[in-house]
Amino acid sequence: MTDQSAASGAPAREESTFDAFGQPLERKRPIEETPAIVAEGLCIAFRPFMEKRRSIRRHGLRVLKRESEPVVALDDVSLTVRRGEALGIIGSNGAGKSTLLRVLCGALSPDSGTVTVYANSPPTLLALGLGFNRSLSGRRNIYLGGLASGLRKARIDEIFDDIVAYSELGTAIERPVDTYSSGMFARLAFSVAIQSRPEILLLDEAMTVGDEAFRKKSGDSMRGLLEEAGTIVMVSHGLGRLKAFCDRIAWLDKGRFMDVGNPEEITDRYRAHIGVAKPEVEDED
Repeated sequence: MTDQSAASGAPAREESTFDAFGQPLERKRPIEETPAIVAEGLCIAFRPFMEKRRSIRRHGLRVLKRESEPVVALDDVSLTVRRGEALGIIGSNGAGKSTLLRVLCGALSPDSGTVTVYANSPPTLLALGLGFNRSLSGRRNIYLGGLASGLRKARIDEIFDDIVAYSELGTAIERPVDTYSSGMFARLAFSVAIQSRPEILLLDEAMTVGDEAFRKKSGDSMRGLLEEAGTIVMVSHGLGRLKAFCDRIAWLDKGRFMDVGNPEEITDRYRAHIGVAKPEVEDED
Protein backbone atom coordinates (compact mmCIF):
# COMPACT_ATOMS: atom_id res chain seq x y z
CA MET A 1 0.00 0.00 0.00
CA THR A 2 1.42 3.33 -1.06
CA ASP A 3 1.82 6.04 1.56
CA GLN A 4 -0.80 8.81 1.49
CA SER A 5 1.84 11.28 0.35
CA ALA A 6 2.06 9.44 -2.99
CA ALA A 7 -1.12 11.27 -3.94
CA SER A 8 0.71 14.57 -3.83
CA GLY A 9 2.48 14.14 -7.15
CA ALA A 10 4.21 12.09 -9.82
CA PRO A 11 6.66 12.87 -12.60
CA ALA A 12 5.15 14.45 -15.69
CA ARG A 13 4.23 11.88 -18.34
CA GLU A 14 5.54 12.87 -21.74
CA GLU A 15 5.23 9.52 -23.50
CA SER A 16 2.46 8.53 -25.89
CA THR A 17 -0.86 7.60 -24.35
CA PHE A 18 -4.26 6.62 -25.74
CA ASP A 19 -7.53 8.42 -25.96
CA ALA A 20 -10.85 7.20 -24.56
CA PHE A 21 -11.35 5.07 -27.66
CA GLY A 22 -7.95 3.37 -27.61
CA GLN A 23 -6.39 5.48 -30.36
CA PRO A 24 -2.75 6.63 -29.95
CA LEU A 25 -2.47 10.20 -28.73
CA GLU A 26 0.67 12.35 -28.66
CA ARG A 27 0.57 15.13 -26.11
CA LYS A 28 1.63 18.49 -27.52
CA ARG A 29 3.15 19.39 -24.16
CA PRO A 30 4.01 17.57 -20.94
CA ILE A 31 1.93 17.98 -17.83
CA GLU A 32 3.01 21.11 -16.00
CA GLU A 33 4.52 21.07 -12.55
CA THR A 34 2.21 23.93 -11.57
CA PRO A 35 -0.58 22.66 -9.32
CA ALA A 36 -4.22 23.15 -10.24
CA ILE A 37 -5.69 21.75 -7.00
CA VAL A 38 -3.99 20.97 -3.72
CA ALA A 39 -6.05 19.16 -1.08
CA GLU A 40 -4.53 18.48 2.34
CA GLY A 41 -5.84 16.35 5.19
CA LEU A 42 -9.48 16.25 4.10
CA CYS A 43 -11.79 14.62 6.62
CA ILE A 44 -15.57 14.32 6.44
CA ALA A 45 -17.83 12.26 8.67
CA PHE A 46 -21.56 12.25 8.12
CA ARG A 47 -23.66 11.84 11.23
CA PRO A 48 -26.99 10.25 10.35
CA PHE A 49 -29.82 10.19 12.82
CA MET A 50 -31.91 7.16 13.63
CA GLU A 51 -35.42 7.49 14.98
CA LYS A 52 -36.37 5.62 18.12
CA ARG A 53 -39.72 3.90 18.41
CA ARG A 54 -42.50 5.73 20.18
CA SER A 55 -42.87 4.90 23.83
CA ILE A 56 -46.29 5.89 25.10
CA ARG A 57 -45.56 4.64 28.61
CA ARG A 58 -42.33 6.64 29.06
CA HIS A 59 -42.62 9.56 26.69
CA GLY A 60 -46.23 9.91 25.65
CA LEU A 61 -46.44 10.63 21.95
CA ARG A 62 -42.98 12.20 21.66
CA VAL A 63 -40.59 10.86 19.05
CA LEU A 64 -36.99 10.87 20.25
CA LYS A 65 -33.98 10.81 17.99
CA ARG A 66 -30.54 9.54 18.79
CA GLU A 67 -27.33 10.06 16.92
CA SER A 68 -25.90 6.95 15.27
CA GLU A 69 -22.24 6.19 14.66
CA PRO A 70 -20.69 8.65 12.15
CA VAL A 71 -20.05 7.45 8.61
CA VAL A 72 -16.53 8.39 7.54
CA ALA A 73 -16.59 9.56 3.91
CA LEU A 74 -13.05 10.99 3.69
CA ASP A 75 -10.27 10.08 6.09
CA ASP A 76 -7.17 12.31 5.92
CA VAL A 77 -7.15 12.59 2.12
CA SER A 78 -4.37 14.62 0.49
CA LEU A 79 -3.98 15.11 -3.24
CA THR A 80 -2.25 17.36 -5.75
CA VAL A 81 -3.58 17.61 -9.31
CA ARG A 82 -1.41 19.43 -11.83
CA ARG A 83 -2.36 21.72 -14.67
CA GLY A 84 -2.86 19.82 -17.92
CA GLU A 85 -3.44 16.53 -16.10
CA ALA A 86 -6.29 14.07 -16.38
CA LEU A 87 -6.68 12.24 -13.07
CA GLY A 88 -9.07 9.33 -12.65
CA ILE A 89 -10.52 8.26 -9.31
CA ILE A 90 -11.72 4.69 -8.83
CA GLY A 91 -13.18 2.74 -5.95
CA SER A 92 -16.18 0.73 -4.86
CA ASN A 93 -19.57 2.26 -4.14
CA GLY A 94 -19.37 4.28 -0.93
CA ALA A 95 -15.59 4.75 -1.17
CA GLY A 96 -15.94 8.55 -1.02
CA LYS A 97 -15.34 9.41 -4.69
CA SER A 98 -18.33 11.69 -5.25
CA THR A 99 -17.84 13.29 -1.84
CA LEU A 100 -14.26 14.13 -2.78
CA LEU A 101 -15.34 15.83 -6.02
CA ARG A 102 -17.91 17.90 -4.13
CA VAL A 103 -15.26 19.04 -1.69
CA LEU A 104 -12.83 19.90 -4.50
CA CYS A 105 -15.40 22.09 -6.25
CA GLY A 106 -16.42 23.84 -3.02
CA ALA A 107 -19.96 22.45 -2.87
CA LEU A 108 -19.20 20.63 0.39
CA SER A 109 -17.06 21.86 3.28
CA PRO A 110 -14.78 19.32 4.97
CA ASP A 111 -14.80 18.83 8.74
CA SER A 112 -11.06 19.44 8.60
CA GLY A 113 -8.41 19.96 5.97
CA THR A 114 -8.03 22.47 3.16
CA VAL A 115 -8.49 22.74 -0.61
CA THR A 116 -6.52 25.33 -2.56
CA VAL A 117 -7.52 25.96 -6.18
CA TYR A 118 -5.03 27.63 -8.51
CA ALA A 119 -7.40 28.95 -11.16
CA ASN A 120 -9.30 32.10 -12.07
CA SER A 121 -12.64 30.40 -11.37
CA PRO A 122 -13.84 27.52 -9.18
CA PRO A 123 -13.80 24.00 -10.63
CA THR A 124 -16.86 23.02 -12.66
CA LEU A 125 -18.54 19.84 -11.42
CA LEU A 126 -20.45 17.80 -13.99
CA ALA A 127 -22.61 15.23 -12.27
CA LEU A 128 -25.44 14.41 -14.65
CA GLY A 129 -28.54 16.18 -13.41
CA LEU A 130 -26.72 18.61 -11.13
CA GLY A 131 -28.53 21.94 -11.26
CA PHE A 132 -31.14 20.65 -13.73
CA ASN A 133 -34.92 20.51 -13.41
CA ARG A 134 -36.41 17.79 -15.60
CA SER A 135 -39.85 19.41 -15.68
CA LEU A 136 -38.43 22.47 -17.47
CA SER A 137 -37.33 22.83 -21.09
CA GLY A 138 -33.80 22.23 -22.32
CA ARG A 139 -33.55 25.99 -22.89
CA ARG A 140 -34.37 26.76 -19.25
CA ASN A 141 -32.02 24.04 -18.07
CA ILE A 142 -29.11 25.53 -19.98
CA TYR A 143 -29.48 28.57 -17.76
CA LEU A 144 -29.94 26.50 -14.59
CA GLY A 145 -26.93 24.32 -15.37
CA GLY A 146 -24.82 27.31 -16.35
CA LEU A 147 -25.67 29.19 -13.17
CA ALA A 148 -24.92 26.05 -11.13
CA SER A 149 -21.50 25.95 -12.83
CA GLY A 150 -20.78 29.50 -11.75
CA LEU A 151 -21.57 31.34 -14.99
CA ARG A 152 -23.37 34.67 -15.04
CA LYS A 153 -26.55 35.03 -17.09
CA ALA A 154 -24.87 37.42 -19.50
CA ARG A 155 -22.19 34.82 -20.25
CA ILE A 156 -24.80 32.11 -20.74
CA ASP A 157 -26.60 34.40 -23.20
CA GLU A 158 -23.34 34.69 -25.17
CA ILE A 159 -22.69 30.94 -25.45
CA PHE A 160 -26.31 29.73 -25.58
CA ASP A 161 -26.32 29.04 -29.34
CA ASP A 162 -22.97 27.26 -29.08
CA ILE A 163 -24.34 25.00 -26.33
CA VAL A 164 -27.41 24.10 -28.37
CA ALA A 165 -25.31 23.44 -31.48
CA TYR A 166 -22.82 21.31 -29.57
CA SER A 167 -25.59 19.25 -27.93
CA GLU A 168 -27.14 18.50 -31.36
CA LEU A 169 -30.60 18.67 -29.79
CA GLY A 170 -32.07 21.03 -32.37
CA THR A 171 -35.72 21.93 -31.77
CA ALA A 172 -35.83 19.47 -28.84
CA ILE A 173 -34.18 22.22 -26.80
CA GLU A 174 -37.68 23.69 -26.35
CA ARG A 175 -39.14 20.46 -24.98
CA PRO A 176 -39.30 19.50 -21.29
CA VAL A 177 -36.20 17.58 -20.29
CA ASP A 178 -38.32 14.76 -18.86
CA THR A 179 -39.20 13.89 -22.48
CA TYR A 180 -35.50 13.37 -23.31
CA SER A 181 -33.80 10.02 -23.56
CA SER A 182 -30.94 9.44 -21.12
CA GLY A 183 -28.48 10.08 -23.96
CA MET A 184 -30.10 13.40 -24.87
CA PHE A 185 -30.04 14.50 -21.24
CA ALA A 186 -26.38 13.55 -20.92
CA ARG A 187 -25.50 15.48 -24.09
CA LEU A 188 -27.22 18.61 -22.78
CA ALA A 189 -25.45 18.44 -19.41
CA PHE A 190 -22.03 17.85 -20.97
CA SER A 191 -22.56 20.61 -23.54
CA VAL A 192 -23.30 23.16 -20.81
CA ALA A 193 -20.17 22.15 -18.89
CA ILE A 194 -17.71 21.99 -21.78
CA GLN A 195 -18.87 25.12 -23.61
CA SER A 196 -18.18 27.17 -20.49
CA ARG A 197 -14.48 26.33 -21.08
CA PRO A 198 -13.66 25.54 -17.46
CA GLU A 199 -10.06 25.63 -16.31
CA ILE A 200 -10.80 22.65 -14.06
CA LEU A 201 -13.50 20.12 -14.97
CA LEU A 202 -14.69 17.52 -12.46
CA LEU A 203 -16.69 14.62 -13.94
CA ASP A 204 -18.77 12.35 -11.73
CA GLU A 205 -19.75 9.24 -13.73
CA ALA A 206 -20.16 11.41 -16.82
CA MET A 207 -17.21 10.46 -19.01
CA THR A 208 -19.20 8.65 -21.68
CA VAL A 209 -22.22 10.62 -22.80
CA GLY A 210 -24.63 10.14 -25.68
CA ASP A 211 -24.08 7.88 -28.67
CA GLU A 212 -20.74 6.83 -30.15
CA ALA A 213 -20.41 9.91 -32.37
CA PHE A 214 -21.08 12.26 -29.48
CA ARG A 215 -18.69 10.33 -27.21
CA LYS A 216 -15.97 10.90 -29.78
CA LYS A 217 -16.76 14.62 -29.91
CA SER A 218 -16.83 14.90 -26.11
CA GLY A 219 -13.52 13.05 -25.92
CA ASP A 220 -11.98 15.45 -28.43
CA SER A 221 -13.24 18.40 -26.38
CA MET A 222 -11.73 17.04 -23.18
CA ARG A 223 -8.40 16.44 -24.91
CA GLY A 224 -8.54 20.01 -26.21
CA LEU A 225 -9.08 21.27 -22.67
CA LEU A 226 -6.01 19.34 -21.51
CA GLU A 227 -3.88 20.69 -24.35
CA GLU A 228 -4.78 24.21 -23.19
CA ALA A 229 -3.37 23.27 -19.76
CA GLY A 230 -6.83 22.68 -18.37
CA THR A 231 -7.32 20.01 -15.74
CA ILE A 232 -9.76 17.11 -15.54
CA VAL A 233 -10.59 14.95 -12.54
CA MET A 234 -13.02 12.15 -13.30
CA VAL A 235 -14.81 9.50 -11.29
CA SER A 236 -16.03 6.40 -13.10
CA HIS A 237 -16.53 2.67 -12.76
CA GLY A 238 -15.47 2.32 -16.41
CA LEU A 239 -11.91 1.26 -15.70
CA GLY A 240 -10.98 0.66 -19.33
CA ARG A 241 -11.91 4.16 -20.45
CA LEU A 242 -10.32 5.77 -17.39
CA LYS A 243 -7.11 3.86 -17.95
CA ALA A 244 -7.03 4.90 -21.60
CA PHE A 245 -7.70 8.58 -20.97
CA CYS A 246 -6.04 9.46 -17.66
CA ASP A 247 -2.42 10.28 -16.87
CA ARG A 248 -2.75 8.97 -13.32
CA ILE A 249 -5.37 7.04 -11.40
CA ALA A 250 -6.12 7.30 -7.68
CA TRP A 251 -7.72 4.36 -5.88
CA LEU A 252 -9.99 5.38 -3.02
CA ASP A 253 -11.30 2.86 -0.49
CA LYS A 254 -13.37 3.64 2.59
CA GLY A 255 -12.36 7.27 2.45
CA ARG A 256 -8.61 6.72 2.13
CA PHE A 257 -6.25 6.55 -0.82
CA MET A 258 -4.87 3.05 -1.33
CA ASP A 259 -2.59 3.98 -4.21
CA VAL A 260 -2.01 6.66 -6.83
CA GLY A 261 0.02 6.35 -9.98
CA ASN A 262 0.29 4.56 -13.32
CA PRO A 263 -3.20 3.79 -14.70
CA GLU A 264 -2.33 0.25 -15.81
CA GLU A 265 -0.77 -0.72 -12.49
CA ILE A 266 -3.45 0.87 -10.30
CA THR A 267 -6.39 -0.62 -12.20
CA ASP A 268 -4.77 -4.07 -12.13
CA ARG A 269 -4.23 -3.81 -8.37
CA TYR A 270 -7.80 -2.62 -7.86
CA ARG A 271 -9.24 -5.48 -9.93
CA ALA A 272 -7.18 -7.98 -7.95
CA HIS A 273 -8.41 -6.42 -4.71
CA ILE A 274 -12.08 -6.75 -5.63
CA GLY A 275 -11.61 -10.14 -7.29
CA VAL A 276 -12.55 -9.12 -10.83
CA ALA A 277 -10.60 -10.43 -13.80
CA LYS A 278 -9.38 -8.07 -16.50
CA PRO A 279 -12.04 -7.97 -19.25
CA GLU A 280 -11.20 -9.05 -22.78
CA VAL A 281 -12.55 -5.76 -24.15
CA GLU A 282 -11.21 -2.93 -22.01
CA ASP A 283 -13.48 -0.14 -23.21
CA GLU A 284 -16.53 -2.14 -22.21
CA ASP A 285 -15.74 -1.69 -18.49
